[in-house]
Amino acid sequence: MNKERLMQVLLSPVVSEKSTITAEVSRQFAFKVAPDATKPEIKKAVEQMFDVKVDSVRVVNIKGKQKRFGTVMGRRNGVRKAYVKLAEGNDIDFGAGA
Repeated sequence: MNKERLMQVLLSPVVSEKSTITAEVSRQFAFKVAPDATKPEIKKAVEQMFDVKVDSVRVVNIKGKQKRFGTVMGRRNGVRKAYVKLAEGNDIDFGAGA
C-alpha cells in the first residue's frame, strides 16, 4: 500500500458524545473513511498518521436517509465509519492542536 492511498483513506474523526465516551472507556476511536477502504488499509493509515498500535478494526456502512426536499424525494449521502481499537498503552489526542 502506497503512502498516497493511505493518506486518502481516513476522511475525518467522528467527534460526538458517544464516540468520546467510547474512546475514554475502551480505547475505541471512530473515523469516517473512504467508501472503498478495507480493514488492513484503515489499520495501516491510523498507525502511520497517529503513531499508535492498532488492535482491531470494525467497519460499518450507514445508508443515507430518504428526505423530502420540497415536492421532490431525495436521499442523503451514505457514510462508512471505522471503529478502531488501540492496543494497551496507546492513545490519540485530537485536542492537542487547540
